[in-house]
Amino acid sequence: MVATLGALAVLLSLPYWLPGAVTKLRTWLFARVNGADGIPVPGDLVDLSRFMELYAHPAADGRSRGAALSDLFWYWLSPGAEVHQEHLEPGPRYNDVARCTRRILTMPSRTADELATASLRAALPRQHGLVRLRDLMMPVWAEFYHRVVFGIPCPPGVRDLIVDHSEDVVTSLKCCGLRHMDRRLRLTRHLRDTLGRVPHPLPETLDEHERAFYLQGTFFNTAVVQSAEATAHVLMEIAAHGADGPLEAVIEWTLHDFPLFGVAHRITSAEICLEGAEPIPAGSVLCFSYPEFHRSGGHIPFGVAANRPCPAWHLAPISIGAVVREVLREHDLATTARHTRPLPNRGPCLMTPRGHRVRHRRLVLAYLRLRDRWEEVWRSPLQLVLGTYMVWHARRLRLCERHFEQERNTSHDPARHRDHAG
Repeated sequence: MVATLGALAVLLSLPYWLPGAVTKLRTWLFARVNGADGIPVPGDLVDLSRFMELYAHPAADGRSRGAALSDLFWYWLSPGAEVHQEHLEPGPRYNDVARCTRRILTMPSRTADELATASLRAALPRQHGLVRLRDLMMPVWAEFYHRVVFGIPCPPGVRDLIVDHSEDVVTSLKCCGLRHMDRRLRLTRHLRDTLGRVPHPLPETLDEHERAFYLQGTFFNTAVVQSAEATAHVLMEIAAHGADGPLEAVIEWTLHDFPLFGVAHRITSAEICLEGAEPIPAGSVLCFSYPEFHRSGGHIPFGVAANRPCPAWHLAPISIGAVVREVLREHDLATTARHTRPLPNRGPCLMTPRGHRVRHRRLVLAYLRLRDRWEEVWRSPLQLVLGTYMVWHARRLRLCERHFEQERNTSHDPARHRDHAG
């Protein structure tokens, strides 16, 4: 009897201790993927007071070459990580790609607001009751960035291609599922077939296949995923606490409390000497922790101007604000689910037509809390298992390391134009 009661107590307590314990184990495991070369910032060598100084240092400019961690990010972002703007090394090719991205994303604030509103009306699923906010927002941002890139509304079939690709990327990034290259490559083929319809000049330093990868990685991966995540975070906060103050301020402090990036890594191209600190050797891998910096009072949701700032720093807050405003105009939101920075639960929420009376509302929200707690019990071990497998698989494929080995061995490598997805 005592043993039975003890087993029951352990079972009922699982949602309160197992997810946290597994998360700590997973963090410990991932922290070691970069080996002895990784320097956490802030950390023993560089404290919080020097975070911005080091982040903005001209020698903290390497992005992929020489970091074991890059193999993991290239694995998650395949295909085409070698031309992804965030992973290109400094130089003419990066400058060419960055200029193109800024050119495509530059538009008047009013245009961005109208485009986001139109995208919401065209793509928001007609769904009420218990929803997942990130899932709900993904088609909206697929529509938005298709209009930004191609200048026309997104056909539903194409929108599905973009959503399937983006969901596969973000699901694998959060270790909630394995990657499915067939879904990703379907979008690659579509983009390659439709390059001629893009009304913007694309980077001259990229060939046709690389231009398809560029569009896929920059706009239909990073832009769609991060915009959907940011919108879900804002709506989750409003659902839990209400919209207290101007919407712009709500977005600002939400991105402060829930930064979209966890760790940004940079490789030093020369020795860095900060006053009063030990020199940091060339080739060191700096791992900048956004959450720790934000918890200390810092706020860089779009990076820093001196070191690869997010090209959507102006467009994103305006377009996200427009989408959130329109959602709240027609819907009431409430949630009792856990809200964390990684958002692995995809933002569970009760969504109803504005002013609509919900029967048994308290009971529904109690069920939502209970469901969310128990989902963490199976999701946390799943993330540990899948994350461990993907770390192993990424290190086995060595996508980034092999790419730079090939660059060293030949000035013209036909393999770089093939799919390096493994």
